[in-house]
Amino acid sequence: MSETQNAILTRLKDIQKDQTDTWIDYWLKFSDLGSWQFWIMSALFILPLIFLYIFLDKKKAVFFGFYGYNVHVFFTYADAIGANMLKWFYPYKLYPLLASSVSLDVSLVPVSYMLMYQWCYHNKKNYYVFMLILCAVFAFVFKPLLLAAGLFQMNNGTSYIHLFMIYVAVGLIAKWITNLFGYFETKNKKSAQ
Repeated sequence: MSETQNAILTRLKDIQKDQTDTWIDYWLKFSDLGSWQFWIMSALFILPLIFLYIFLDKKKAVFFGFYGYNVHVFFTYADAIGANMLKWFYPYKLYPLLASSVSLDVSLVPVSYMLMYQWCYHNKKNYYVFMLILCAVFAFVFKPLLLAAGLFQMNNGTSYIHLFMIYVAVGLIAKWITNLFGYFETKNKKSAQ
């Protein structure tokens, strides 16, 4: 490694350490257990998981869980990238070391998509229509509510349309990957017979 590269890496490590220390300090002052914001973010984390436990079709838990995991992964990537690029920002967090929102990325968004997909699946409804409705609710109703409550900020020209497109992309990718793996499973079962 060259001296220049090593110097840049050392500087990046120092910046990262300072950022981490600053986030922890900020969280302890403004976003800890004593703030109402912490409890709202906690509810957005815990309540969806309780709903999932109650309403998940346990017979198809792996199928819907795989789909939900895809939503979680791709939404977390999108949310982290946007937050790191300061396209949006979460001033209150459950966990101060992540740029994105654990409450949304791990619980609320994946569980909402899972329960919507499960409902469409069991009621033979068009997934894409109801996915678009869910995306619209998240982008044009839920995010403005978070913004009004001071739990979310949008920056650098980000609009609700941008958020909507991200929610749609996540829903499409998760569905298509789930379909692909379902196809592999069906094909394997047929060839094994």
